[in-house]
Amino acid sequence: MLGEDELFEQLASVEDPFLLILDQVQDPRNYGACLRSADAAGVDFVVVPGDRAASVTEVVRKVASGAAESLRIARVGNLSNCLLRLKEEALIRLVGTSDRSEKTLFQVDFKGSVGLVMGAEGSGIRRLTADRCDELVSIPMSGSVDCLNVSVAAGVCLFEAVRQRTA
Repeated sequence: MLGEDELFEQLASVEDPFLLILDQVQDPRNYGACLRSADAAGVDFVVVPGDRAASVTEVVRKVASGAAESLRIARVGNLSNCLLRLKEEALIRLVGTSDRSEKTLFQVDFKGSVGLVMGAEGSGIRRLTADRCDELVSIPMSGSVDCLNVSVAAGVCLFEAVRQRTA
């Protein structure tokens, strides 16, 4: 587990870093599934807030199937301040998810240095977190449900990013 300063030290050595930022994901199974998808997608760093977020527990480790040990996970004290630093110091473009966005996942560019910001189960990303994002996108939905589970949504978004980054 990295601290915020270690995150920024290590970010400096990664070309076009790809981050997954989880805003208050509290369910250990969702957190583990997000880590598993992040590892499969080649994410360089996962960033989580220090409070109101699941910790890496045995349940998380089991669901993550080894990803909790292989990923670089940074637990930061103040997520909003860290997002600002990511934008200003590391030049990371932040793409947040919101079911209220008119712009879809398929209309955003995931190439270059980018952080994908996913919100908590039920409530989504917090207002201040959303305000820190450069863009907000939604996942187009055709059925009767209005949103996806955070771990499923993370997988969908991560692999759209992978598709674009490897094209």
